[in-house]
Amino acid sequence: MSAPDHIVVGSGINALVCSAMLGSKGAKVLVLERNDRIGGCMRTEEITAPGFIHDVMATTFVLFITSPAYAALGKDLARRGLEFCNTSTPTGVLRPDGSHAVLRTDRIANVAAINALAAGDGDRHANDVGEIERNAGLLFGLLGGSLWSYPTARLLAGEAWRRGPRGLAAFLGSALVPARGWLESTYQSETMRALWAPWVLHAGLGPEDAFSGQIAKVIAFALEAAGAPIVKGGARNLLAAFEALIRERGGEIRTGADVAAIVQSGGRAAGVRLASGETINVNKSVICSVTPTQLYERLLGDAAPKADVEAAQKYRYGKGNFQIHYALDKPPAWRGEGLDKVALLHLTPGLDGVSKACNEAVRGMLPEVPTMCVGQPHALDPSRCPDGKAVLWLQLPEAPRHIKGDAAGKLQTPADGRWTEALREAYADRAEAILASHIDGFKDSVIARRACSPADLEAMNINLVGGDPYGGSSAIDQSFLWRPFKTSRNHATGVRGLYHIGASTHPGAGLGGGSGFLLAGRL
Repeated sequence: MSAPDHIVVGSGINALVCSAMLGSKGAKVLVLERNDRIGGCMRTEEITAPGFIHDVMATTFVLFITSPAYAALGKDLARRGLEFCNTSTPTGVLRPDGSHAVLRTDRIANVAAINALAAGDGDRHANDVGEIERNAGLLFGLLGGSLWSYPTARLLAGEAWRRGPRGLAAFLGSALVPARGWLESTYQSETMRALWAPWVLHAGLGPEDAFSGQIAKVIAFALEAAGAPIVKGGARNLLAAFEALIRERGGEIRTGADVAAIVQSGGRAAGVRLASGETINVNKSVICSVTPTQLYERLLGDAAPKADVEAAQKYRYGKGNFQIHYALDKPPAWRGEGLDKVALLHLTPGLDGVSKACNEAVRGMLPEVPTMCVGQPHALDPSRCPDGKAVLWLQLPEAPRHIKGDAAGKLQTPADGRWTEALREAYADRAEAILASHIDGFKDSVIARRACSPADLEAMNINLVGGDPYGGSSAIDQSFLWRPFKTSRNHATGVRGLYHIGASTHPGAGLGGGSGFLLAGRL
């Protein structure tokens, strides 16, 4: 193509949404991806055994199918082959003593089942998710909208008028309650507390972090309302649909195109220079879906505004992720009724267990009893494996980026704090022992296992710093108005014509495509 209107650096969900939306308005977009494939944290491979299809990193798309981006692009993506597989049992929890709970996409059934755990807990669940419904306009306006904007100011002014200023302040204050405070003050059942405590980890938070209670309620509402869908045939089919749509709208996608620097002219982003030496000019803007470290220290380098460089150096990354993938000879025989159809099942001792493992990881220790999220893609999408077989997707969201020791005192950790292949497999063995304790004949059913340490994840995607999949700590001081920096204003940067999107920017991590959608709308 001739000089594009917009260059998009990176090809994760936000970059793809932004590119497709800009293309719908006639803009010429060039997407540049340094890896040999597009997708960012969306990658599908047969990494264990032939015929077993694994989403190597991200797998669940509830945030996407409930997003404004999907509302705008869903029909076009479906025409290009995108299909989702879902389930009526999106999540559940299983504790060491065998106690368990399953959430359904049926509120009446959930209320009855949770009341059976502890009288009144089901009614309180209905009130919690109902509260999200009642406040949806304000909540989702803040969670997914451009915060420095007239519509957001009008939203807040309207809510202050409707609720009264003190009522609005009270609502915002209640939203800051940590998950521990919410769960312990609301639910009597330890199993019910255990059902929701692990979900805060998927938002890059811990159960003692401010706002974790509110985000857990939002997740509870979303799972009950929309399930936990996965892409039929693997996330690669979502990428194929996006690629076809972007190209149809006049865009171009180049892989193996490592952007080494942003080229500036007259204080404005004028294009990019690739590692190969090639320079590509741009007519309107350069849009980077990268971390602050990549943008201000590598791509802008000496030309970066000094204040932004200093802010990037202080930007904090969160815990790493550890993942394990299994090819099984048969579906797992769980020691718990109804668990075989659950999309995402957490294995944890409970709220205190999540808190303990989270704290150990934050302190650089390998958790003694990690929280484990077990995905069962074959239960939703039988095409993921041969008939009669099974695929498991395990995420351990509490893994240290830099290892200082083993909380159990059993594993030898390297002096330099780096993940090694031997330590990765030893830690995977620890997780497998927990998994096997809940499944009859598990070890005999394993065809192959593939583990990915935080270091392996970073090697796949340069933006996963230390294996952090959330683009940086999601603590309240690095969220909303203050993401990525305290001085950030939507997705603008200190360089004219240069914009910043991705998990490190508002609305944060996840597969909703929010920052790409917001910026495309602005541009």
